[in-house]
Amino acid sequence: MTENTHIIKKEGKMLVPGIVFASPKLFEYIKKDKTLEQVKNVAMLPGIIEKSIALPDSHQGYGFPIGGVAAFDPEKGIISPGGVGYDINCSVRLLATNLTIKDLKNKKEITHSLFRTVPSGVGRESKLRLSDSELDDILKQGTQWAVKKGYGLKEDYLHTEDNGKIEGADQKAVSQRARARGKKQLGTLGAGNHFLEIQEVEEIFDEKVAKVFRLEKGQLTIMIHCGSRGLGHQVASDYIKEMEKQYGFSHLPDRELVNAPIKSELGKKYLSAMAAAANFAFANKQLITHWIRQDLKHYFPKVKAQVVYDICHNIAKFETHNVNGKQKEILVMRKGATRSFGPGRKEIPQDYRNVGQPVFIPGSMGTHSYVLVGTKKAEELSWGSTAHGAGRILSRTAAKKQFSPQQIKQILKDKDILLEAGSIKGIVDEAPAAYKDVDEVVRVSNELGIGNLVAKLRPVAVIKG
Repeated sequence: MTENTHIIKKEGKMLVPGIVFASPKLFEYIKKDKTLEQVKNVAMLPGIIEKSIALPDSHQGYGFPIGGVAAFDPEKGIISPGGVGYDINCSVRLLATNLTIKDLKNKKEITHSLFRTVPSGVGRESKLRLSDSELDDILKQGTQWAVKKGYGLKEDYLHTEDNGKIEGADQKAVSQRARARGKKQLGTLGAGNHFLEIQEVEEIFDEKVAKVFRLEKGQLTIMIHCGSRGLGHQVASDYIKEMEKQYGFSHLPDRELVNAPIKSELGKKYLSAMAAAANFAFANKQLITHWIRQDLKHYFPKVKAQVVYDICHNIAKFETHNVNGKQKEILVMRKGATRSFGPGRKEIPQDYRNVGQPVFIPGSMGTHSYVLVGTKKAEELSWGSTAHGAGRILSRTAAKKQFSPQQIKQILKDKDILLEAGSIKGIVDEAPAAYKDVDEVVRVSNELGIGNLVAKLRPVAVIKG
């Protein structure tokens, strides 16, 4: 065990050891909930390869810990909705603008305008009215559907994981109930920890990589964090129920780890539905990007808002990795974890391939966010993965008991951060103190070499559902 690496030895029904990447400070938080137990439980699943991983931001989740990563043999392994999460392809997109903080003289007006332009919060509906055939196309084509329809540029999907379209999606694997929930939500932000944030590039750690990512000090960026909305949630619920019915759960260490063999008809069907939900999430963020660009042009006619990258953190992917000295295709589940591939991987956009893949680790509301770059070390240690955020230390219920909306608003005001929120009560759930220290999470990622520091982003204005 090193300072930032904690080994859980293989015991009982564990097929592989567990590994927790965390500093002593973060590990103390991780020990307080069921994260370590969940790491052990995941290590008992059939076909798991080498290790069950928890990243520096990890905390208790549904089945898998949030911040959990595990790889499975495609022939012998399983797929579990709990290893992907309810919010399929919940992810982060960063836009780099040609504006600086000096351009934001009417910050309050612009923030309010964006809040009105991008539907956010529970029950807020899309501006679009989709036909069934259009929804089919979205589930198959993701971001590429939106661009074809005039809601963006080819560069947008070229700078999105999987070019904004996960292959193998089957709209027929998505239930009518899931479709009905998603149909009215395309281009909406949602609630909870989802946000839209105007930020300033405060510090550059790696000038060379920052230049490749088109980031420079003083520049304004916009970060979008959201996912597949009700459609993805329903897909997860549907397949958890189907897997329980077909395979049961009495043999599992935790009912929430219900699963199906990857090779089974049900396993394949879930993966097809998951891909469709992921494509919906990609298209969702593309529409939000389009609304943002349209709105900013009212204030800045020559504004540019280029997609730096759009990266998943609740997904399962077939990827090629080194297993026992040989290149092998495996299924990697990342639950609240970000892909962090180093230079040369074909999955990385062509213009980033020489430096590595962009990685975003957003802070909690009112704290800094970070841009990192993927590494070969991450491919060795964590199946090419790193943290996806700060990671909760208080449940939403506990946060509500400890903080008031007035306290949160004052904290942000003291930092000169403007807040627009659909629900003032809801912002208490996302209180900065309800999360781990994102600076510490990022420091550990950088020290381990599973994601190297590129830039630090300071929040200027936050929009919450």
